[in-house]
Amino acid sequence: MAGQLRVGMVGYAFMGAAHSQAWRTVNHAFDLPLSARMRLVCGRSPDGVAAAAEKLGWEEHTTDWRSVIERDDIDLVDICTPGDTHAEIALAALAAGKHVLCEKPLANSVAEAREMAAAATAAQTRGVRTMCGFNYRRVPAVALMRRMVEAGRIGEIRHVRAVYLQDWIVDPEFPLVWRLRQEVAGSGALGDIGAHIIDLTQFVTGQSIRSVTATTETFVKSRPLPGASTGLSASASGAERGDVTVDDAALFLARLDGGAIATYEATRFATGRKNGLRVELNGSLGSLVFDFERMNELGFYDATRPTAEQGFSRILVTEPEHPYMAAWWPPGHLIGYEHSFTHEMRDLIEAIGAGQDPAPSFTDALQVQLVLDAVARSASTSQWTEVEPVG
Repeated sequence: MAGQLRVGMVGYAFMGAAHSQAWRTVNHAFDLPLSARMRLVCGRSPDGVAAAAEKLGWEEHTTDWRSVIERDDIDLVDICTPGDTHAEIALAALAAGKHVLCEKPLANSVAEAREMAAAATAAQTRGVRTMCGFNYRRVPAVALMRRMVEAGRIGEIRHVRAVYLQDWIVDPEFPLVWRLRQEVAGSGALGDIGAHIIDLTQFVTGQSIRSVTATTETFVKSRPLPGASTGLSASASGAERGDVTVDDAALFLARLDGGAIATYEATRFATGRKNGLRVELNGSLGSLVFDFERMNELGFYDATRPTAEQGFSRILVTEPEHPYMAAWWPPGHLIGYEHSFTHEMRDLIEAIGAGQDPAPSFTDALQVQLVLDAVARSASTSQWTEVEPVG
């Protein structure tokens, strides 16, 4: 690669813009073995992808994702498309010897995820690297939480509480976008935001979800098709509607293989909550709390201190000793959401440059997919359901 990592990205909307910001920034913030080069971006709309290339900083653009994979001047394929295309693009890229970064969830089904994980494992023998984009792992406060758990600061973990709350589809006249169609998205709140808290809690605790009991709900059963009237009188005026085929909310209890018990809630109907991700761990020696709306902070309760000194303390995660923070600003100067993606690219480039496999791997992402599958099966049977082994 002659000192460069030449990137071709498929998809340029919300997540593509976040990834582009990271690719533009990563080598300016970190000293890395390879320099990211934003070679080519791909999208379905000729005008849209051309505008995105100019705005986001890509050298060239195309409407054919296969041409991204066929080109000799692309080293890594970054997949930022809806879930129904992940498997086809990733498998073709791996067969062509390209490194792959794929957004979460890895696929729309366990079968697809297993095929992708198997292909990634086979590609490792040829020096081809893969990673799934669970960006919240790269928030410095989350990485510090994992470090403190590993150091035994809260002892044996007993409780895990995780919520991810949004409200962007509360309006019943919000249109039937692709995220509300199972054949494209795979699932609703469960896979879209539930996957994040599943991965995050397993990451910080070092424990895997073993079994679940779940319920899901779709509050609004049909919505106006995109382009139809979305006013309050849409139904009365006969605007064409389509069925919502995914969950609006998913809640489940879980048992983890290290002995902890957990609760999870993922919903896009929490009115007033825009991106409310929160994780709390309770252990035998203390507790840790992370709230994404205060992403530069970590709450810590140290039960080993004298009773008169106990209470939750606020760790401001901006010191150079904290994960990733030495690359940024003086202590007390905050970072934001976009930095989690920059850190993601930093870890990926470092692993590729060192000839190592980055994390989370496609196998790690398959395990999350198996949890999503168990939750869906449990919700349909109203029974405790075991998570299938990765195998």
